[in-house]
Amino acid sequence: MIGLGRFGSALADTLIDMGHEVMGLDANADIVQEASLRLDHAAQINATNINALEQIGAKHFPIAVVGIGDDVEASILTTAALADLGIRSIWAKAITQSHGRILERVGAHHVVFPEHDMGQRVAHLLTGRMMDYMELDESFAIVETTAPAEMVGKSLRDTQIRKRHEVTVVCVKPAGETFTYATPETVINADDVLLIAGETPRVTKFAELS
Repeated sequence: MIGLGRFGSALADTLIDMGHEVMGLDANADIVQEASLRLDHAAQINATNINALEQIGAKHFPIAVVGIGDDVEASILTTAALADLGIRSIWAKAITQSHGRILERVGAHHVVFPEHDMGQRVAHLLTGRMMDYMELDESFAIVETTAPAEMVGKSLRDTQIRKRHEVTVVCVKPAGETFTYATPETVINADDVLLIAGETPRVTKFAELS
């Protein structure tokens, strides 16, 4: 994990919680010292220098994440250095579309836009009954939402949700219970949480039903 700011630290901590080994790298000594209390390995280096990356054994890691955001030049040079080392999977954070395109050209296999993606997600959550939102691509999304009044007390077969709204109920979570796969016989209750999949405009419109 290169760049231990808010994004990098949160990502590294989550990976550790999931049981993965993480090496954290940053140019700031204070940040590295604090991170060393949590990470398996932490080092202060200039990650744009391929020799420095080689010395700390970066090429032995199958996945590298470039979490440098504000310093675009450092982000690009670091990504290029990782590509030259032959790392199989390079993920890089971008702050603009043009930044992302350059990262892809110099060797990033995956480019993420955390601020942009979170902004989109929050915008969807601000309206209607939507509780969570995940866009799988530009035209398809999965949302977590409460059931609209028109579905309460009916089985999924009787609601004809796929025909009427062109979305699919994947799972249902009754109040106080866990998610279970939905079937045509599943009866929807007022406090149920639904996991809905479909084209983005369709699922968004469905979550806005009263």
